[in-house]
Amino acid sequence: MLTEVDVRLMCQAVNPGNRSMKILVLNGPNLQLLGTREPGIYGRETLADIESRLRGPVADGLGVRVECRQSNHEGELVDWIGSSGGEFDGLVINPGAYTHTSVAVRDAISATGLPAIEVHLSNIHQREEFRHHSYTAPVCLGQICGLGPLGYELALQALVRYVHTRNGK
Repeated sequence: MLTEVDVRLMCQAVNPGNRSMKILVLNGPNLQLLGTREPGIYGRETLADIESRLRGPVADGLGVRVECRQSNHEGELVDWIGSSGGEFDGLVINPGAYTHTSVAVRDAISATGLPAIEVHLSNIHQREEFRHHSYTAPVCLGQICGLGPLGYELALQALVRYVHTRNGK
């Protein structure tokens, strides 16, 4: 696991010191169970631990603001995504099981036009066959899977770099 110093050093190259950028991090169903749900697959770190690091040292190192939300309800995720344009500059999303089932989440991401990166703690391509297909990946900039909680940090770093590059900063 990266230390706060590691995160700050990793982020220095993309930090313009501009706190006006705001990134939404969404987590789908059952991710509130991290730390106790199948720790052999998902690890022992809780969602609160991951969110705290993203909002704290990772966001500080990147010079951005991060807002994290989690829901087990597809409609709530769709509503949050649909209302995110204009308030947020990008989206990091772990749709959980909705990755493999939800055209609604996919369409919401596509409709906002927000740059998005899909994250999964486990490597979905090494798991059951039904987990190999993602409805959301084709409308995202990229997908990071199999790196555990580090995947969120890398997604946030990549998204911030993308937005800065797109905006000419």
